[in-house]
Amino acid sequence: MTDHIQSIDRSYGLNAGAQQRNRVLRNTYWLLALSLVPTVLGAWLGVATGITQSLGGGLGLILFLGGAFGFIFAIEKTKNSAAGVPVLLGFTFFMGLMLSRMIAMVLGFKNGPELVMTAFGGTAGVFFAMASLSSVIKRDLSGMGKWLFVGALAIMVGGIINVFVGSTAGMMAISVMAIGVFSAYMLYDLKRIIDGGETNYISATLALYLDIINVFQSLLALLGIMGGERD
Repeated sequence: MTDHIQSIDRSYGLNAGAQQRNRVLRNTYWLLALSLVPTVLGAWLGVATGITQSLGGGLGLILFLGGAFGFIFAIEKTKNSAAGVPVLLGFTFFMGLMLSRMIAMVLGFKNGPELVMTAFGGTAGVFFAMASLSSVIKRDLSGMGKWLFVGALAIMVGGIINVFVGSTAGMMAISVMAIGVFSAYMLYDLKRIIDGGETNYISATLALYLDIINVFQSLLALLGIMGGERD
């Protein structure tokens, strides 16, 4: 009788855990979709007004890093409160605004709109592929975390250096590396949610959003360098 009760308790615990993981994953997907709205608005505003066109070199880098890390700190501080979602959406608007400078440059090409849509489609394809993969992989991927962090750190340092060097070959190499690393990060972050390693949907959304925006930006940079057609 006792064994039967313990079996029921374990079954209940497993079902409750699965329900919580599914709820976190569902809320993450909804918030991730919502976060793209202020990103598009920010990008549109930046392109339409040109307010980010002068933010090249060191000034743009300082503004971006200061704003991004400030928002990320604020999101982590508010993720368990009602303010968490508005702060996250404010961050995604900021990221869209910062991204507008590159988008405007690519739109300056004759085939600019096609390149932007190709980058968007490619990013969506990567995300859906990683989402599908995360649902069928059974092995624990937590060991990937430290290697992916090292890769992301190397990309950030390389990107900062290249802001001042201005090397096209360097930009291409960094972009290719970023696509690989942040695509793998998508898989890692999605698997963490599915396995119950991430229980806060705001933190989960932030992680996936950063993966997506980095893949999109890197694809856009590559397409602009390799496929941009001038009038």
